Amino acid sequence: MNFFSRPKRTDDADENKLLNSYRETGDLAVLGRLYEKQVPMVYGVCLKYLKEEELAKDAVMGIFEELVNKAKLNEIKQFRSWLYVVSRNYCLMQLRSAKKVELVGLDDFMEFSPVLHPEDSNREAAMIALERCMEKLTASQKQSIDLFYLNEKCYKEIVELTGFTLNEVKSYIQNGKRNLKICLEKNSA
Repeated sequence: MNFFSRPKRTDDADENKLLNSYRETGDLAVLGRLYEKQVPMVYGVCLKYLKEEELAKDAVMGIFEELVNKAKLNEIKQFRSWLYVVSRNYCLMQLRSAKKVELVGLDDFMEFSPVLHPEDSNREAAMIALERCMEKLTASQKQSIDLFYLNEKCYKEIVELTGFTLNEVKSYIQNGKRNLKICLEKNSA
């Protein structure tokens, strides 16, 4: 595919003929001929929104894949105008989905990374510090954390064992974890 050539202007009658032929036969070669004439325009739209050549090229291919179904389902009066809108919407969806992907650092993923996952040489000192910090928690936080992490109970089981509500259990665990982290960081500094 040539992404950089000038679009070949076709008249609407020729486009409609190819589009109707594709709808009747489902022949991808016919859709390919119709799309190929508009690839430079589609690529330009994709490059405008996505700002990177490789992403734009991938989008051109993705848009063609979407056309396989959309060209059959939608009423299209002017193929070029309709394709422009499809291309723009495709790129906007790519940008939205890229924002949803959130990168999480290893330290955020692991609980209190260096503190609760110490190297072998510091393991005993870390466990002593953890025990000291556990003693500083409120009774409800300590009990919830102990049941959840050490006894591997689920929220529902903790509710049944303690009589706390589900929201209280979640809160005690969350606040207890935060308090433990603060305490452990103070002691390790």
